[in-house]
Amino acid sequence: MTPARTQAPRKLRRAARRAVPAFARHDLPELGYERSRREPEWAASCTVAGRHGEVDLPTFQVGGWFDIFGQGTLDNFTAMRRAGRSATLVMGPWTHTNWRHMVGDVNLGFGAHSDFMGMRGRLHDMQFDWFRRTLGEGGEGGEGGAVEPDTGTVLLFVMGINQWREETEWPLSRAVDTDFHLRADGRLTQEPPSTAEQAEEFTYDPMDPVPTTGGALLMGGGLLNADEFRPGPLDQAAVEAREDVLVFTTEPLTEDVEVTGRVRAVLFAATDGPSTDWVARLCDVDENGVSLNVADGIVRVRAATPGEPAEHVVDLWSTSIVFRAGHRIRVPVTSSNFPRWDRNLSTGEPEESATMARVARQRVFHDPARPSRIVLPVVPVP
Repeated sequence: MTPARTQAPRKLRRAARRAVPAFARHDLPELGYERSRREPEWAASCTVAGRHGEVDLPTFQVGGWFDIFGQGTLDNFTAMRRAGRSATLVMGPWTHTNWRHMVGDVNLGFGAHSDFMGMRGRLHDMQFDWFRRTLGEGGEGGEGGAVEPDTGTVLLFVMGINQWREETEWPLSRAVDTDFHLRADGRLTQEPPSTAEQAEEFTYDPMDPVPTTGGALLMGGGLLNADEFRPGPLDQAAVEAREDVLVFTTEPLTEDVEVTGRVRAVLFAATDGPSTDWVARLCDVDENGVSLNVADGIVRVRAATPGEPAEHVVDLWSTSIVFRAGHRIRVPVTSSNFPRWDRNLSTGEPEESATMARVARQRVFHDPARPSRIVLPVVPVP
């Protein structure tokens, strides 16, 4: 029996593509969002990226593995360190608005809560202490004057074992990029294919996209329902049962595998149209078969040669998790995650003016010449 597809709500599948519906509905002024889409150079002038050397101040960076701005937090931290500035980093298991211990479908233990921080005390108190040390007891220019802050610590929450861990760097130099290869029959192995394996195929329909289910989200209000699109790790069973989602899974792990750092997927793939998207996700599958999303990413191909395989790198951002012995590592691959990311209509028309949609035939290759894989920063477990 073919499993029924989970579908994005009809109102979202009909959503207008050009103006932001909420802006138009409430007659809100244009504050730069639409201009940033039209003029990438102008948007770049408004960002700190590439200009961290101009920020001559210590910084205290706080983010979460399921925060929509999480990778930006990590990038700012590394750029400040590279510029020779004092920078402190705290990365929890949180979303952008939830700093508690229950995230998505997962209870990470009270130590994950920002009021406990693994019995280190409240995050707010850690920040106040940083300000006192940075500005001095009397504040900047006050009695006692400013004192030199510490060189910056890194405090990471490692999911899976649900523990905070102190580091001195990000990314971790001891992490080793390790390939896990997409293989025939839905396998995911460290061994690359040694012989030709038939490509996997699926059909992508822009009018029936894969619905957003968890992740680093900040969605809610107006057209979008915050309860309908919860952030964080959620059960992926309904999504993975769809015919337009390819699923690759390891055998049960014989020992713990820690993945801490930036994750990327390398896909050798082809579409029969002029444009498409490739979406990859990293999931943790427990002993009961429950698959929870850990990280995901997307890449848009705007000038595809129909039918011709090409290499595409999908950035899944960063995470820190221990896949426990007995669990399995899973990589679903598809072409949409809506409404988190805008649908590709598969026509090659400009996104802001496209009016037509077409069904696309997709192929993902995994053979010696085209080894599709996910690259995981594996940290040796003591």
